[in-house]
Amino acid sequence: MDAVSAAPHDHAAGGAGDSLAEFRAFRERMNAEILGENNLVISRFFALDTRTYEAGALDVKTKELLGLVASLVLRCDDCVTYHLVRCREEGVTRAEAFEALSVGLVVGGSIVIPHMRRAVDRLTELEAKS
Repeated sequence: MDAVSAAPHDHAAGGAGDSLAEFRAFRERMNAEILGENNLVISRFFALDTRTYEAGALDVKTKELLGLVASLVLRCDDCVTYHLVRCREEGVTRAEAFEALSVGLVVGGSIVIPHMRRAVDRLTELEAKS
């Protein structure tokens, strides 16, 4: 299931090398536990989230960039990480990511700057793994 769900990400704890792996492992474990409860509302919401990011009138890359902007404005670091990972998987360049981050900054204002810092740190980590 590809709905966004994970523990808070703390870049200060541990090396950057395993922070992404820890994020993924926790997210997968918790999604499995949550979905294992077979709660109809939760299952349907997770399915809706997954379907939302499938190709349609907009391609997946565009939808992931939209998700990145929305996540930045909502100041959800876990969501930002998830969408950055997906953006990289969809071939988003650093320049494209920064344009999306700039939209989020203009929409959200200066309060998103700390989240943008963590997003850029995460982007750099993802690029180093490529």
